[in-house]
Amino acid sequence: MTQSKSAHSEDSRLPGGNTVKVELENGIAWVMMNRPEKRNAISPTLASEMLSVIEDLATDDRCGVLVLTGAGDSFSAGMDLKEYFRDTDHLSPEERGRIFRVNAQWQWRRLMYYPKPTIAMINGWCFGGAFTPMISCDLAVAADEATFGLSEINWGIIPAGIVTKAVSAVVNQRDALYFIMTGETFDGQRAARMGLVNESVPAARLRERTAQLAKVLLDKNPTVLRTAKHAYRRVLEMNWDNAEDYLFAKTDQSRFLDPEGGRDRGMAQFLDEKSYRPGLESYRRDR
Repeated sequence: MTQSKSAHSEDSRLPGGNTVKVELENGIAWVMMNRPEKRNAISPTLASEMLSVIEDLATDDRCGVLVLTGAGDSFSAGMDLKEYFRDTDHLSPEERGRIFRVNAQWQWRRLMYYPKPTIAMINGWCFGGAFTPMISCDLAVAADEATFGLSEINWGIIPAGIVTKAVSAVVNQRDALYFIMTGETFDGQRAARMGLVNESVPAARLRERTAQLAKVLLDKNPTVLRTAKHAYRRVLEMNWDNAEDYLFAKTDQSRFLDPEGGRDRGMAQFLDEKSYRPGLESYRRDR
């Protein structure tokens, strides 16, 4: 395992640049938006570099779990309004469209169906456009002290891009409309109560708790874990009959693709060897 390699280090297998930083440690890729002087506001350059980094990590065996976070004391202040909007006004519709497609690609089209488990670690400010990649991650842990906000209403605009859709996927209607319409901020504990994040912990424990959660995921069968999370997202838009048919097919696909033979191994350890309890632990994996 290579320790603490950055995206712009001598390791050519981790493409990146000045706006994205990567550290690899014990199977976890800590991927950081790296514009601390701008509260990690998402620029076209950051979006392009982030897409390159996550594509590389998707096939990097040193990365078992991807943790998305921000450098310094912020997760991300959202979209860089100057670079994404004012600075693109003079571009042709085709050029402008390409810039926005790259951003959508990393923030949700790719991240939502990423082949490896993803965790958003919200260490500070999280506003507007930053909600999309946070919600696209499979799980999310926030610092109690983090500050969240959908402040677009205060700018005379709406939470566009895909932000409103992302929020509606995880937060109930009353909470979503309250913060969209008032623009008020809230902390990590409120985010946890709303279901925006899985849990909130003191900032001093945030990285430790995120690493603990990542380790739980690292201990699972990666083929089955990938299939399980993708299946969940797909069945959300299906009726019950279609979901049943789809899930049977995904079960068969998972068995066919699983190099560990997890189902058969788990059954043997539980039924024949009596060596583990599936409700309380995972089967033994040879890794």
